[in-house]
Amino acid sequence: MGTHPPVQDTARRIATTVSVLHRAGALRIESPATVLRVGAQMRKWGPGLAGAVAAHAARDGSRVALIDELGPQTYGELDERSTRLANALATGGLRAGESVGLLCRDHRFFVEAATAVNKLGCDLVLLNTAFSSPQLRDVIDREGVQVLIHDAEFAPLTDEGGPRRVLAWTEPGVAGDTIDTLVRAGSPVPPAPPKEPGRTILLTSGTTGTPKGAKRPAETPVDAIVGFLEKVPLRGQTRHFVVAPMFHAWGFAHFGLCILLGMELVMRRRFDPEQTLATIHRFRPRSAAMVPVMAQRILALPDDVRARYDCSSLEVVALGGSAIPGDLAIRWMDEFGDNAYNTYGSTEVAIVSIAGPSDLRADPSTAGHLVRGADVKLLDLEGREVPAGSPGRIFVGATASFDGYTDGRTKAIIDGYMSSGDMGSFDPAGRLRIEGRDDDMIISGGENVYPREVEDLIARLPEVHEVAVLGVDDDEFGQRLRAFVVLEDGEALTEREICDTVRSSLARYKVPREVVFLDELPRTSTGKILKRELAQT
Repeated sequence: MGTHPPVQDTARRIATTVSVLHRAGALRIESPATVLRVGAQMRKWGPGLAGAVAAHAARDGSRVALIDELGPQTYGELDERSTRLANALATGGLRAGESVGLLCRDHRFFVEAATAVNKLGCDLVLLNTAFSSPQLRDVIDREGVQVLIHDAEFAPLTDEGGPRRVLAWTEPGVAGDTIDTLVRAGSPVPPAPPKEPGRTILLTSGTTGTPKGAKRPAETPVDAIVGFLEKVPLRGQTRHFVVAPMFHAWGFAHFGLCILLGMELVMRRRFDPEQTLATIHRFRPRSAAMVPVMAQRILALPDDVRARYDCSSLEVVALGGSAIPGDLAIRWMDEFGDNAYNTYGSTEVAIVSIAGPSDLRADPSTAGHLVRGADVKLLDLEGREVPAGSPGRIFVGATASFDGYTDGRTKAIIDGYMSSGDMGSFDPAGRLRIEGRDDDMIISGGENVYPREVEDLIARLPEVHEVAVLGVDDDEFGQRLRAFVVLEDGEALTEREICDTVRSSLARYKVPREVVFLDELPRTSTGKILKRELAQT
């Protein structure tokens, strides 16, 4: 199993924390007057989103906070507009402790709404932009949403008799209150800080049925922030391109870090691989956050298209939200330099481990070393720790784990450690490797098979664009492996060639009994493969 370094004494731990936060730009040497102004805002609002925005506005309100399709917005403008929006929502009857749903793509109105909700002490429910109308209705009812802030494109999904609706990104022909009209009507005088900070409700993937709401702690522990920044060198007052959707835990975490560090947040409403490169070329961000399928689609662009754009400004590309397939990390770094960081975690257990460029060069599928504030035990089905080097169910002890689902349930917990829902193992260097979901394990002829290693092997074939492997019922073996393969455009590969590749490297019982070729794999909006849909194919 993995181990943490020995516990540091308090003085050394504080010194390390200060050093990491100073390097990242969260702590700065400033004039006494600036320190007083910033400190007053932090004392007033606390360390959350509202406090960070107000503090940066007090430090230098003319600094750019975000850049979207509408242009730049400063921290001063963001602070004032979110204050006006908060006051207008309160005038309309919204009270601290109530819930606000946010159904928006990545743009300034998402940021303004999230900040305003935090200033009021309301709970923020982040809604998936790929929801169907029944899913949206179920989540709104379950979470008790009082106000729904949504982009105009999602108006057909909403109900007339539901919560109060406010339009964020507007479109011609869609009428109703908008964030802009509420901002114009709202008072610029900051509201009284809430007695208790509101929570952020993140939703699980919801690959079938209604997704569960996961309550994140009202304030992210400092250890969790420092643990991430120790391994992923983000820097304050630089540009950070959040390519991942911000309604998802991965994108939202990077949005929060941007504001905390006083970065310039670059956003685009929709992901397009070539336009992503064009945005990097134009705005020269130092860092970016993506889900792996986005990097995959960028690398799938023709060579001459990628060559049109200068992406040399990127020093950090943080990948998370789903597993990195095959040798994607190697191919990315060969193309864009050694800037890839693979982050493993979940909505429930937060960030567990991070692999830097050297880790990914050694093993492109590794989840890396554990971060500060997280510990992992690998357990068998009886809850016992597995032998060193063996795979087991991942249980995490972390300071930033969630506070349970909004329906009262939680993840399985053993001796204070929470299940991540994944299977994993540690390599000799102490790096964590994810074998797959614990409910994805296939038992074929009495042998345990984890699809991830089969998928990675097939994905490394140059003709293969993407692949998923799962177990299907078999009268003779209990289960057999079925591989679903999407080929690169213009490439050809036979079932026998794929099976021979697996047979040459893995045990016979790990060879797929059949291969199904598809034009694409079904995915969630954050890139996770919908294996339940594949099982019905």
